[in-house]
Amino acid sequence: MSEPAVRVLVVDDQAMVREGFAALLAAQPDVEVVGTAADGQAAVELTAELAAAGRRPDVVLMDVRMPRRNGIEATTDLLADERFAGLRVLVLTTFDLDDHVYAALRAGASGFLLKHAPAADLLHAVRVVARGEALLDPEITQRLIDHFVAARPAALTDVARPARLAALTPRETEVLALVARGFSNAEIATQVYVAEQTVKTHVSRVFTKLGLRDRAQAVVLAYETGLVTPGG
Repeated sequence: MSEPAVRVLVVDDQAMVREGFAALLAAQPDVEVVGTAADGQAAVELTAELAAAGRRPDVVLMDVRMPRRNGIEATTDLLADERFAGLRVLVLTTFDLDDHVYAALRAGASGFLLKHAPAADLLHAVRVVARGEALLDPEITQRLIDHFVAARPAALTDVARPARLAALTPRETEVLALVARGFSNAEIATQVYVAEQTVKTHVSRVFTKLGLRDRAQAVVLAYETGLVTPGG
């Protein structure tokens, strides 16, 4: 049996962008566009309607700057609602929205994508996020981290670190740092000389202890607490 199609909701206040993304996604045999919305408030309302009808989106493709309710506020609302458990948000952004992207990741978004990215990148991103994985482009992530560090130097202190990470064992702390630097489970296993399955167990425990949704949130927390620093 084939896998069920990934249900996607496209949210953008620009009709041309919204309709273009929707048409591209709808043309894929493994994707079903269940709706479109022009702002964050409409996205939250439509998601509730779709969920009630048994057609809750798996992925919401979310613009940031929109009227009524922006993408960050809508992301926070969607991911805090128990009715939408399992829903993933993929944020659409541009290079000049680093600070907004950081806020979106903190709100629980599973990744971000440049609006002018090639069509193949958009399709790949939707599929990756739908599988429950994080999508963190290294170049954009580094820009985001550099911006965050420059704007919030007080966050990167030894004082903040124990309060957030004290529950972790030394090995779990090491694994979290490697996750934040972008290493896969297989690469981490090579780095720390254990089986890949053991790494998966460590990652799962880290997420549980710290209340993290996925690797995207792990990256934010690691840099926010100072566990990892740019170039470190």
